[in-house]
Amino acid sequence: MGLFGDFGKALQQLFDRKFIWVLVKSVGLSALLFGGAYWGFIALATAILPGSITLPWLGSIPVGDWFDEMALGGAVFMAFFLMFPVAILFIGFFLEEIADAVEARFYPHLAPAAALSFWAVMGEAMRFLMIMVLANLLALIIYFASSLLAPVIFWLVNGYLLGREYFQLVAMRRLGLRGADKLRKKHRLGIWLAGVLMAVPLSVPLLNLLIPLLGVATFTHQFHRLAAKNTKP
Repeated sequence: MGLFGDFGKALQQLFDRKFIWVLVKSVGLSALLFGGAYWGFIALATAILPGSITLPWLGSIPVGDWFDEMALGGAVFMAFFLMFPVAILFIGFFLEEIADAVEARFYPHLAPAAALSFWAVMGEAMRFLMIMVLANLLALIIYFASSLLAPVIFWLVNGYLLGREYFQLVAMRRLGLRGADKLRKKHRLGIWLAGVLMAVPLSVPLLNLLIPLLGVATFTHQFHRLAAKNTKP
């Protein structure tokens, strides 16, 4: 069946109530994070900055109103570019819920997977977020050098990152860290291609918020397919 079969089965379950609940939680937490950061920044600035300043020829200028407008514009700008990686971070916390839902529907014969510790998930999610932001910042250099290749570079870079992270976390539930590393390295090309398939829709606003859900589900199917292939004599 292969990669497209894995993706097709993930699509079948996209509107599963457990998937939607994970999406609501991750987007809600992301919005709370941005909203809290914005209001905290405004409160701090209000306490420090004067209400207005007087400049020669310009007279009195209301600093507070000007700063509020600048802060709101900055918050919208940051949310547009950071909502997706932050949502990925939070979805990483709920990855097991998605993988469990996939296994309950498609692999009911399996015993329950070993639960990942909170700190293991937290460490992987934070490391992934930092690598993702850093890799995309470095890729900006190539984006500016060749605008024609920018979409391809975006897909390749983020496809590698998504594949590596999600497959690793899904596989760790069944194989542990060393087993997951071994299986991922053995099938790195196929995992990268699956990641690229996930990365292509990332350029579409709002649709990109569904990609982490589809990614976890797709890599869960891919893991079981590859693990089954490896156990065959």
